[in-house]
Parts: sequence; C-alpha cells; structure tokens
Amino acid sequence: MKPDWTVSASRLADADWVRARIGGAAKLYGCARPEVLGTIWWYSLSSVLVAPAVEGLVAGTPVDPSLEAMELDLVADGRFLGARSTRALEGGLPELGAALTGALGTAISTIAEVSGARERALGAIATDSLGNRLLWTPDPERAMTLAEPLVAAIGLDLPKPRFVRVGRTPAVRRASCCLIYEVGNPKCVSCPRQTPSEREARLRAALG
Repeated sequence: MKPDWTVSASRLADADWVRARIGGAAKLYGCARPEVLGTIWWYSLSSVLVAPAVEGLVAGTPVDPSLEAMELDLVADGRFLGARSTRALEGGLPELGAALTGALGTAISTIAEVSGARERALGAIATDSLGNRLLWTPDPERAMTLAEPLVAAIGLDLPKPRFVRVGRTPAVRRASCCLIYEVGNPKCVSCPRQTPSEREARLRAALG
C-alpha cells in the first residue's frame, strides 16, 4: 500500500492538527470519548514513530528520532503506514534517549492536552511500543537486553519494559491498555485488563 501523503512528525506538536487527526479516528473506530480515541490513535502511531530509532539502535546505525527529523506516511483514512528519519544520529544510547525524550514527550503532551488521555497511560503505551519493536528486529534476544537501558535513557517516568516467554517465544508483558475494547472490538491478546490465566491462555493459543 502506498501512502496518500507524508508529513513531518513535527506536526505532533500542533494541537489543532493532532485534534483533527484524533477526531478523524472516529471514522475507523466509531464514536467514543475523546480520551479513548486519543489513546487508540497513540497506540497505533507510537509503534510507527519509534520504529526507525529502535531498528537503527539494534543494527548499530542510529538515526535521529527528533520530530523535526522524522517523516510519517499516512493513508486517506488516517492510518499510519510507516516512518523514517531523515538524518543519522551522532552519539550512542544517551543521545538517542535524549532525542526520544523530546519526541515522545512532545507527542504525549499534545495528545493529552487535546484528548484528555492521561500522560502516564500514554507513556506506558510508548514503553510497550518500544518493547514490541525490539522483538520485531532480526535478533530479538539481543534486542531485549537493550530495552531497559533505552527506556531509562528516555526518562519521562516511563514504566520499565517487561517481557514474558510463551514457550520459547518472547512477548511483551504489557503495561498499557489501548482501550480498543471501548469501541466494540475484542481485547488484545496481551491486554493487561484480563486475568493472568486468560492472558496466558490467549498468548499460548496465538504464539504456540
């Protein structure tokens, strides 16, 4: 699928733009309270936004995740197809963490302002998105060792990343809820708002 347009991620600092995008999410997910739509929208966006930084970190070719360096690809219905950084990052984990502090902090602050979603809940989603993206890299075992140092370098009072194993397969032990069930969809397989036994059974069914 090709994007319908590409925008600078710096638009995530624009409250009017973010408000319009979250409002448009109702076409995908149905009418819901603004904080619910804002949370669902951030769950989708955050995974895309952190991907270039995580992939570059694991590959040893760090890229700058600052909003002004990032581009976002969107389709007409408002979904995000992907993101890319337009420049390399000089430095290591401290510099990457500092750049992500600015990017994630700005996006979370704007979304909380326009939707009423709690910043702490949005921060937990960011941690889980970082964890998932680490698991999606070619070497998830090594990538998992980077999770806690990366989140610590970001700060923002993000919760520590957590992982579990389902058989031999690692998975994120979620700290966040995307609230997708609030718009009539089933809870995610790994949703923390279910009993531990139910979550484990669903993960085993999904991952084997």
